[in-house]
Amino acid sequence: MNVAVRYYSRSGNTQKVADYIAEAAGVSAVSVDSKDAALTEKVDVLFIGGALYAYGIDDNLKKYLNTLSSDKVGKAVVFSTSWLSKHALDVIRKALTEKGITVESETLYFKSKAVESCKEETLRFARKYV
Repeated sequence: MNVAVRYYSRSGNTQKVADYIAEAAGVSAVSVDSKDAALTEKVDVLFIGGALYAYGIDDNLKKYLNTLSSDKVGKAVVFSTSWLSKHALDVIRKALTEKGITVESETLYFKSKAVESCKEETLRFARKYV
C-alpha cells in the first residue's frame, strides 16, 4: 500500500500529529510548502492535515489542495489541530471532495494543548488506514 502524509503547520502542533501518523505508516511526513510535497505517483491513502487560521486554512495548504487530483489519490484521511475549532476539517474535506477525491468520514482532531499526549491515539487512528 502506498501512503503519503502531507500537512501544514505554523505552531508545530499539526506537524507533531503528522509525524505520529507517518511513524504508523512507515513514511515521512512532508510539509505542503516543501519541494518534496508533490505526489509523483498515485497513493492509496493520503493523510492530509492543517489548522484553522482566522476562519480559514493557510494559503500554502489551499494551494496544495488545488494541485491534487483523484487520479493521484485513492482516498484521503483528514486531520487537524487548533486552539478553538474543528472547522479546518470541513474546509479540507470540501476542497478534496470538489476534486473528486474520496474522503474517509472519520477524522482526527486535537486541541493544540492535547497534542503532547496524543501519540498513542494517533498511532491507533493511522493504523486503521495503512
